[in-house]
Amino acid sequence: MTEQQYLNKALASLHNGQWFGWKKDWTGEHRMSYENIIVHDSSITKPSEAEVNAKIQELKDAEQAAIDKKASGKQKLKDLGLDDDESNALMGA
Repeated sequence: MTEQQYLNKALASLHNGQWFGWKKDWTGEHRMSYENIIVHDSSITKPSEAEVNAKIQELKDAEQAAIDKKASGKQKLKDLGLDDDESNALMGA
């Protein structure tokens, strides 16, 4: 995932609905960046950049944990004597 995709996913996970958008006349290197977030829902305040960065890191950590668990499971199957084709068939790879 790109950094902009992580940002979008992090923001979407903070509140329900399409509560945020992006400035049309954006500044900086990317339109989808923290500085260009606009809030569409007046009952929601813009989260701090630290909150957004923490959520992005949480998403990245969860993604890495899933990758690590899959690799660990695959190794355990190999340790039990399954070959790559058999373990891939079981894991849906």
